[in-house]
Amino acid sequence: MDSCRGARTAVIVGAGVAGLTAATALARDGWQVEIAEIGPPEAPAGWGLCLTGPSLRALDELGLADACLAEGYGMSTLTYMDVNGEPRGELQLPRLMGTRRPAMAGIARPVLHRILHAEAERHGVVVRHGVTVVAVDQEGDLVRVRLSDGTVRKVALLVGADGVRSSVRGLLGLETSIDFHGQMVWRALVPRPRWATGIHQFAGKADTAGLVPLSGGQAYVFLTENGVEQSVLPDARLAPRLRQLLEAFPGRVEEIRSLVSMSTSVVRRPVLTAFLAGAWNRGSCVVIGDAAHAPAPQMASGAALAIEDGLVLARELGRHETVGAGLRAFVRRRAQRCRTLVETSVTIARLVQARRHHEAYPLVDSCHRLMAEPA
Repeated sequence: MDSCRGARTAVIVGAGVAGLTAATALARDGWQVEIAEIGPPEAPAGWGLCLTGPSLRALDELGLADACLAEGYGMSTLTYMDVNGEPRGELQLPRLMGTRRPAMAGIARPVLHRILHAEAERHGVVVRHGVTVVAVDQEGDLVRVRLSDGTVRKVALLVGADGVRSSVRGLLGLETSIDFHGQMVWRALVPRPRWATGIHQFAGKADTAGLVPLSGGQAYVFLTENGVEQSVLPDARLAPRLRQLLEAFPGRVEEIRSLVSMSTSVVRRPVLTAFLAGAWNRGSCVVIGDAAHAPAPQMASGAALAIEDGLVLARELGRHETVGAGLRAFVRRRAQRCRTLVETSVTIARLVQARRHHEAYPLVDSCHRLMAEPA
């Protein structure tokens, strides 16, 4: 890729949701895009995620919403339950694509990756695995990018989409704290119970559990473990420990607990948040997705922000004569929306920890309605 010949060229670091979406959006606008991904070519393992209304709206602009709905599980309600499984409220999520389409979708993470990866490659994006960026220098209007295999690119744009612990953010001298909130989130893939046609969330005496459908036959169990330190457990202990934590929930969760015994995929992750105050860019370089704004999972909207970032980034670069001006406009357009989501997610996490669920529920509702506004 040779920007000296006038082509719009970009290197994106990270082939996750943010990176692949940005790559497709840029390539559709005529950019030559290369992604550097440190991981292997195989689709990422893992449980699944929620594509909320803003996610589907942005994916629809890329022509991908229907593919995600076809391979995921469309739904429109979030049902709040007490520890015994008795309903305590229901949230009707905003339908942003009309009444004939669901408000959101659960989807397996490897399935979403396959859809996004295939679309990026269809538009000519080159994905290189096993490499990352190790040095960045601004040279006039171009960025000199040195990769970990020793090769060098000179491009018009560098995008860091490499997660909450972003190395690109550090290379650009952009500093932010990564905050741990005393919570560990558990997820396990299980067969979908027939009654699970929307998200169900159970408020326990100490922890919060729930179930999210991912397809006609699959769902994931989630549990937020409160008041714990960051730690790592051996893989062999994950399923037994999750089953033990779910013992605190009788009723319908007992059925979920029995399904965990069949799961071959149980993960446990710390709840980490970050927000990059001030500029997200230096020269012709920018960070997006969790590298700029990582919310707590209680709003299930991290993917929405990441997908919107990729689309809005391409739009703003297309509207401005220089990359620098486009990046500044992108940050101005995104910063307040992303800050609000991150800060609200942290507030909800704290309310859940304090077992003040009755205060958290309306906050979730109001934040989903705020996110329904145009990006």
